[in-house]
Amino acid sequence: MQNTRYARSGMVCTVDHLASGAGVAMLERGGSAADAAVAANAVLTVTSPHLCGLGGDLFALVYDGNGTPAALNASGRSGSGADPERLRAEGHDRMPHHHDIRSVPVPGCADGWLALHDRYGKLPLAEVLAPAIGHAREGFPASPLMVPGLATVGPLCEDFATARDAGDLIRRPGVARALEALTHGRDGFYLGEFGEGLLAVGGGEYTEDDLATANADWVDPLRVRAFGHDVWTMPPNSQGYLLLLALRIAEGLDLPDDPADPLWAHLLVEAARLAGHDRLDVLFEGASVDAVLDSAAARRALIDPAARATVRDLTSDGDTTYLCAVDGDGMGVSLIQSNASGFGSLIFEPRTGINLHNRGIGFSLVPGHPAEYGPRRRPPHTLVPALVTRPDGSLRSVVGTMGGDAQPQVLLQVLIRLLVHDLTPGEAIGAPRWRLAGNGTGFDTWQAPDQTVVEVEEGGPWAEGLGERGHPVGSKPYGSAFGHAHLIDVLASGVLAGAADPRSIIGAAAGL
Repeated sequence: MQNTRYARSGMVCTVDHLASGAGVAMLERGGSAADAAVAANAVLTVTSPHLCGLGGDLFALVYDGNGTPAALNASGRSGSGADPERLRAEGHDRMPHHHDIRSVPVPGCADGWLALHDRYGKLPLAEVLAPAIGHAREGFPASPLMVPGLATVGPLCEDFATARDAGDLIRRPGVARALEALTHGRDGFYLGEFGEGLLAVGGGEYTEDDLATANADWVDPLRVRAFGHDVWTMPPNSQGYLLLLALRIAEGLDLPDDPADPLWAHLLVEAARLAGHDRLDVLFEGASVDAVLDSAAARRALIDPAARATVRDLTSDGDTTYLCAVDGDGMGVSLIQSNASGFGSLIFEPRTGINLHNRGIGFSLVPGHPAEYGPRRRPPHTLVPALVTRPDGSLRSVVGTMGGDAQPQVLLQVLIRLLVHDLTPGEAIGAPRWRLAGNGTGFDTWQAPDQTVVEVEEGGPWAEGLGERGHPVGSKPYGSAFGHAHLIDVLASGVLAGAADPRSIIGAAAGL
């Protein structure tokens, strides 16, 4: 079980102690939670390319004491050369998963950092990015989570060619140059060495205008009142509405007092399934999900405590990193940043060695679909940062997880444990989980909603009871397949209580 850490004046939780340390260093220097979040994320883009990077996207929620959190969508858009007919003519009925530049929208991560820093930063950007530049230039030890992927990416990028074992030193000089260029402004990154390389490897997918256009927008967050709190997340193109809808469904269910009861898992599994079965039809850039959120009661009515519902008649291993930070002034940042799948597309921009995400796999190739791949469009995203406020508008929690399609399901369990069962952050984060799984990519759960399997994490007590209720049940070892969730809870005393997910092995909740 992961221990809860406590701090008085600030806290940062990430998947890597090096990143958490960088974030806390910014707080010690008088920086804001936004400075801490950007510094921590920047380190992760260097040390955790199997999870995130400058070639990926970013979403964030920021609580600054003014009630409604600010919501930042820094997800990139496809290039002007995007051509769905060409993909269909080649025989594709889904977007290519790896080794195809067409699944690589223009990365939004750097734009997201700049937007956060411009609006909420206190320290110079060069100071905020300095720890990441140092790790990239001087080297960092390979994480045990990264090691399994090194054999695959070593031949694709010389930065990883000689690393084999946990602790092997890795240097990323091209990433250091890209970070240094960013300290001089946006154009230094997007129109400099990285941008020139992206245009070259794109082969017509992108234009210079695509790279000159910022991919960071402040948008209105989504909110539901559930279990005596307001829970906030991102609007589409994020799948965040699934978390809010599942919470609204769950609030009307008679949940057992003991999370070890199989009925607890069954009811929450059904809440997640009834929330998500029509996601492929509902989720696209610019979609309004108000009516979907208002359908909670109708969806809840279909849940039988004794049996699994059939949802097909109701509708015509992903890798990411999440981090959170709270500062001494009460600002909270909930930030999620991703390559989509592992090292992403397995395409590396050749000049800097930055690996490019494959978030374009969220696009549809169905002609006329509202999420169809096409020029200058944002794909549907699995990323779900979350933030919780009390009824008086004060900050309660910042929380999120990696996990592909399973992110809302993991957060549903964590928040129920926190808000309903009054568990500590360490208990809520460390407890066993379940997730809904498709055929194995981590991004295909809703392709066939009635064929999903409930995978129960080792140590989870629910498998037999779920099977008796008609759920196909599988199992997996306790670990990253069930997400890396991190949580900072603001106690009534003002003390910060946080936990980093033990599944991340080297994650750390650090404070001052």
